[in-house]
Amino acid sequence: MAKRKIIWSHRAEIKLFKILEFYAERNKSRTYSAKLYQRLNKELRILLKQPDVGLNTEIESVRGLIVDDYILFYEYDNEKIIVHSIWDCRQDSDDLRIK
Repeated sequence: MAKRKIIWSHRAEIKLFKILEFYAERNKSRTYSAKLYQRLNKELRILLKQPDVGLNTEIESVRGLIVDDYILFYEYDNEKIIVHSIWDCRQDSDDLRIK
């Protein structure tokens, strides 16, 4: 079996960039942004071995992995894990779009 790859959707990349930039500007430093990015990647590496660890969502094939104040929405198969979106749980859920 080939090793799974993590693939970020365009939407997820944009949301991640906005989150990291927000903290860099607010804190006048990239230190927290770097730590958050490392934390998210650490949790994603766990998914490579245990992709079922995330919670079921209303969308049948999509799961949600909670990382601190964020949820990574993803789906997987034998070859890849696709991160569809990253959501800050402190935001209004009416604006949530997963796919």
